[in-house]
Amino acid sequence: MAETDRVHLWAMRVVFCALCLLVMFFNLLPLHLAPRGFAGPDLIVALIFAWAHRRPSFVPPLAIAGTMLVADLVFQRPPGLMAAMVLIFAEQMKVRARSQRDAGFAVEWLQVSIALIVMALVFQIAMALLILPILGWATLLSQVVTTILVYPLVVAFSHGLLGIRHAGPRENDRMGFRS
Repeated sequence: MAETDRVHLWAMRVVFCALCLLVMFFNLLPLHLAPRGFAGPDLIVALIFAWAHRRPSFVPPLAIAGTMLVADLVFQRPPGLMAAMVLIFAEQMKVRARSQRDAGFAVEWLQVSIALIVMALVFQIAMALLILPILGWATLLSQVVTTILVYPLVVAFSHGLLGIRHAGPRENDRMGFRS
């Protein structure tokens, strides 16, 4: 029983990394369907937050940091800036996940929305302090709003197709080991 749990845990970690790499791949394709000055949702961050809230053991800190660092390098953002912010907020969500299990989806969505807004503001401030070109406010706002709006779809995808749901009290303790 413990061996199948461990295999399932590592399989879901691989699925998480594969999904993030797939999102990066499709973001790099030269499709340009969106109008200029419009940024689509950050699906990687939405996926990390959804999984961190529902199954914290599936997204260990090293996987979050590594995935976001690769995304920072691929999308030519300052290396580690977005990775650090996402890691901090995801770990905060993991801590709160157990106590907010029965709070409902609206509380989770509000928490994710606040995290996305704070991350966007901190990113802009950091870019300005580092004297790097900052994103236009319309672009930044479009990315934050679309990520907030797509978050329920990411949760539905994770729950419906991948079976990522809130763990019960026994499951959370059993699956919460660090490997």
